[in-house]
Amino acid sequence: MKHLIALLTTIALALPVAAAELGDDGLHKAPWMRDTFKDLTEDLEEANAEGKRLMIMVEQRGCIYCTKMHEEVFVIPEIAQYIEDNFFVVQINMFGDVEVTDFDGTTLPEKDMVKRWGALFTPNIYFFPEEVSADQKASEAAVANMPGAFGRWTTFNMLNWVVEKGYDSDEPFQKYHARKFEAQKG
Repeated sequence: MKHLIALLTTIALALPVAAAELGDDGLHKAPWMRDTFKDLTEDLEEANAEGKRLMIMVEQRGCIYCTKMHEEVFVIPEIAQYIEDNFFVVQINMFGDVEVTDFDGTTLPEKDMVKRWGALFTPNIYFFPEEVSADQKASEAAVANMPGAFGRWTTFNMLNWVVEKGYDSDEPFQKYHARKFEAQKG
């Protein structure tokens, strides 16, 4: 009986957590996403107060790559927990009308802000440093940008690289990922 319980526990822990549900706007809603006023300066301050990094996710209704990330990658327990522990995540709807206030004070509907940032693909994830100049827009201030859907290890390694401030080192993400992936694929 002990072996059966141990086996069932192991299987349960290996299974992905439940996929994010779709909201009224047609976007996936994960438990680690924050509902904010979308004032990026305030969001950054709140992230810093919690000891987390600000992460902005641009997504759109019907995006097959967003679905892939939410159903295959973000549900991996190790990744979901890492995001929960280390990131303050704000979702932006690529074609939405909710007002967003950028770091430089510019306020626009989501769809116009995304255009201002030059984001062409979804998902498009921006990662920010702890301090951003009041004259920068988000796309300029980001320390890393992950446009598109990636697999488990690329995503997990990007999250770690940002938390470890790899962007301040001489090792570019691609080399960091290759080094980490060698140990992970075993």
